[in-house]
Amino acid sequence: MTDVVPIRQAATVLLVRDGAAGLEVHLLRRVRGMPAAGGMTAYPGGGVDERDGEVETAWVGPPPAEWAATWGCDERLARELVCAAVRETFEEAGVLLAGPPGGAAVVPDVSGADWEAQRQALVARELSLAELLAARGLAVRADLLRPFAHWITPPAERRRYDTKFFLALLPAGQEARDVSGEADEAGWATPAAALEAYAAGTRPMLPPTVHTLGQLGAFPDAAAALAGSPPEPVVPISPRFVRTPGGLVAVLPDGTRIPMVRPPQQP
Repeated sequence: MTDVVPIRQAATVLLVRDGAAGLEVHLLRRVRGMPAAGGMTAYPGGGVDERDGEVETAWVGPPPAEWAATWGCDERLARELVCAAVRETFEEAGVLLAGPPGGAAVVPDVSGADWEAQRQALVARELSLAELLAARGLAVRADLLRPFAHWITPPAERRRYDTKFFLALLPAGQEARDVSGEADEAGWATPAAALEAYAAGTRPMLPPTVHTLGQLGAFPDAAAALAGSPPEPVVPISPRFVRTPGGLVAVLPDGTRIPMVRPPQQP
């Protein structure tokens, strides 16, 4: 009898902006050797922390009940997912989707050394997102997030994630930075350029990243992406893998086939 691999809840964020060549998205290349997605290009994101659902976290925007309806989960998990999206974006890109509890359309300047110390404490789990925001008098800005996609790792994999993909516009006055200790490269790219590098074999990605980049590339700019999110009905997608003469291929429920491109072997 095969052991059932537990599924971990996770959140990831397509952080976008308008660049000279059009819509751009922030991408990280995970450090090789990591147990999950090592060497792969991905978005900021990660697993839900047990403290992400702390009810004392101040909140602006669609309430947890609305997110729960979107993701098909309970309100506790919906709160955890939104908070995980905010926390991971700050941890891995230095961008904080938070603001005054009253809902004013402003975001904090998080460029100072004191902010960096708190970001590091967040990464080390010495500080929770709720504690950070409370100390700063800030609230989670759920209104800056949009639902984008929902992917579940297939049963045959050794590590499984139930991942909700969010879309967010880079807040004015903040800059995405290469601050993740889990990545050896970070930067902005148009979806088309990222997919061209994937097709050339120079930017390996997992199927969810490939597919969501294709969806994102249909939008001419960030405003259109926000207005059009989610681009398709939010239903869980769990691919199956098929071995072909050309290599391993992920087959989606609608028949879409995504070739698996692995990172090159380390010397």
